[in-house]
Amino acid sequence: MSLENFNAEAEIEHIVAWIRDWFENNGPKANAVIGISGGKDSSIVAALLVKALGKERVVGVLMPNGEQKDIADSKKVVEVLGIRHFIVNINPAVEGEYAALKAAGVEIGKDAIINTPPRIRMTTLYAIAQSLPEGGRVTNTCNRSEDWVGYSTKYGDAAGDFSPCSDYLVCEMLQIGDALGFPKELIHKTPSDGLSGMSDEDKLGFTYATLDHYVLTGEIDDQATKEKIDRLHRLNLHKLQTIPMYKRS
Repeated sequence: MSLENFNAEAEIEHIVAWIRDWFENNGPKANAVIGISGGKDSSIVAALLVKALGKERVVGVLMPNGEQKDIADSKKVVEVLGIRHFIVNINPAVEGEYAALKAAGVEIGKDAIINTPPRIRMTTLYAIAQSLPEGGRVTNTCNRSEDWVGYSTKYGDAAGDFSPCSDYLVCEMLQIGDALGFPKELIHKTPSDGLSGMSDEDKLGFTYATLDHYVLTGEIDDQATKEKIDRLHRLNLHKLQTIPMYKRS
């Protein structure tokens, strides 16, 4: 599918139908539990869930790690959608994990520091889902662009029970968000993980527009960027695969 013939309205209807069918088979009365970061992906997916299930069956969870400078955006999302929500500050859990590791004599690595908060966030989502009287199913909010280069945390934001938008590129997600009529300041805000203080594109070293064009067409102007994207794709394919299992003979 090319961007020229991408029909956001039609795709919304397809996604909504898929969500309804998935819940019919995997929790007819269950709620959809979703982490709300205030960014485009969680905002768009939450809006799709409301469209598919009704706002009464969507539960948003805001999970600042200490202070979150754009927490107002997260609150605006749940307000606009009219969904019930919880605010769970994960900082005590994060610091408690670090303290426990240090007490055990572990020198905490850089990657562990980066990936522990997203994993605690996922733990929080599942704890809430399993605490709801009617049950809950945890939503994965990843998109195809981020998955392509592994810009996610394994068993963190890459986890979930169902994934409505992981086959859509960032450029397509933006069109879906606009078609849903969501506030542009939320859909088109500079993407950031909310933890590092850097934008996604700064951390990746290339723009999503460049990445999307390459994924769609195989075309890219800069050879160094091509090699970086290809390398990230190869290194992170394991995040998209089920856990390898030895099959006894």
